Amino acid sequence: MPFNFPIFLTWLRIVLIPLVVGVFYLPDTVLSPMHRNALAMAVFVLAALTDWFDGFLARKWNQTSSFGAFLDPVADKLMVTAALLVLVQLARLDAAIALVIVGREIAISALREWMAQIGASKSVAVNSLGKFKTACQMVAIPMLLFYAPLPLGILTLDTRVWGMWLIYVAAFLTIWSMLYYMKLAWPQIRERGDGGA
Repeated sequence: MPFNFPIFLTWLRIVLIPLVVGVFYLPDTVLSPMHRNALAMAVFVLAALTDWFDGFLARKWNQTSSFGAFLDPVADKLMVTAALLVLVQLARLDAAIALVIVGREIAISALREWMAQIGASKSVAVNSLGKFKTACQMVAIPMLLFYAPLPLGILTLDTRVWGMWLIYVAAFLTIWSMLYYMKLAWPQIRERGDGGA
């Protein structure tokens, strides 16, 4: 198993996941609800930043590897799934929205694995639609974790409202991008589909 700084950042992202979840189990005597929200948001943002930096540094330092390419999306999906489950538990997000987002990730991951096995992985490579969906999602989740007015100089951002709108946009783009990837893969599915597992 290769180990370098970009892979360390990916492992760090996985290690941070229990912190995002665990902070909400701290009693009020240790951390107030407002501070729990702020800490969870901060940890999630830190984890999200490691996602950007690990890929950037791996390319810049020529430290890309097949293991890193496998671990990075796994870490991303674990982080997003954990945060969505917390938000559902806190009644800040409808379970149906979480199911749409997580279900799409499972379906597209399986599709990409199958397409890679038949040598057609480029057909379902990440595109701009998927990246925009991810951007909306990664901004919405910390907003919903914070879940309070956020002062920004002379303005105040209502993270509850903006977070909810962005997660709905992310859910819409989730379905749209899934249909787009399925359309790209459909010729291979139709040609090779034999009804077997």
